Amino acid sequence: MNSTNPPVSAPERLTPKAIVRHLDQDVIAQDEAKKTLAVAIYSHQRKLANAAAKGTALSKSNILLIGPSGSGKTLMCETLARFLDLPFVTADATALAQTRYVNDEIEAILQRLLDHADGDLAAAQRGIVFIDEIDKLRTTDGQSRGASGESVQHALLRIMEGSLVRLRGGDAEGQARYIDTTGILFICGGAFVGLDDIMARNQSYGFISTSGSDDKTILDRLNARVKPTDLVLFGLIPEFTGRLPVVARFQELDRAALVRIMTEPRNSLYLQCCEVFANEGVELVIEPRVFEEIAELALEYKTGARSLRGIFEELITPILYVVPDQPEIRKVVISSLFAGPAVTRSSADR
Repeated sequence: MNSTNPPVSAPERLTPKAIVRHLDQDVIAQDEAKKTLAVAIYSHQRKLANAAAKGTALSKSNILLIGPSGSGKTLMCETLARFLDLPFVTADATALAQTRYVNDEIEAILQRLLDHADGDLAAAQRGIVFIDEIDKLRTTDGQSRGASGESVQHALLRIMEGSLVRLRGGDAEGQARYIDTTGILFICGGAFVGLDDIMARNQSYGFISTSGSDDKTILDRLNARVKPTDLVLFGLIPEFTGRLPVVARFQELDRAALVRIMTEPRNSLYLQCCEVFANEGVELVIEPRVFEEIAELALEYKTGARSLRGIFEELITPILYVVPDQPEIRKVVISSLFAGPAVTRSSADR
């Protein structure tokens, strides 16, 4: 497997705090979700090690990520997989619901996981599968899509619990190949629009007597927690929710967070652009006001961080179109998204 980060020897060097520290370098905001995911990954790695050492069955806790589009769910999972040097694949629940051959599609997902492990079956069986838009599988009365969504939930339930899945083709000797999904961590994600309304109507901890600030904090956490009954009322089948005991909530990104996303991560959009211009011998300076303007547009698009790259490319493309053909350009300063850049040229060419 190719990885930009050195592998971590789990579980000896792996701790939840170490995971969060690494996530902080690439993923902005979502602090509570980071902690929840870090503890879940740590626990999973420990369980894998203990099951292998003692020869016992693995009790696995798959994960559900709930949050709006563009809030960082996929990015956080990708970053975790790179940090742990684990094979990682993504899938789209909507596509699964639209196909007539769900089992074939699931098999293809697991085949891609094996491919990402460079054919190492043992590594693939410790990998991570992220299934996005899982909320689109909700069962809805009176809609044909509900039955399709429920059938996909049942199909996913089998591999999430742990089973042997036959892959296409065979090994070098022509023998059938199987992948055991018992140790594969399944992470499901979705926006779950309307879930908050269900939770507000379904609070079940209001009768608990509280006598102090600590008790009130516990009560608030219990009421903020997504309960299996909430997910069932939303439209997921009880068996499916039972295989997703760990739930992390992602908050909608505000303007400040969007600005940080463009400037702070190790591989931020701004640093990437600066490197491209530096290769042409040009210093690129984008003033803070520009990032604020881009963030405002992204908020209007209501797609979270997903629209940032597109807006950034619109800003940079016309400038980068002319820079390579004008070697006398030494510096480009962008002070507004809606105004042309200021260009500094070498003195010999003035």
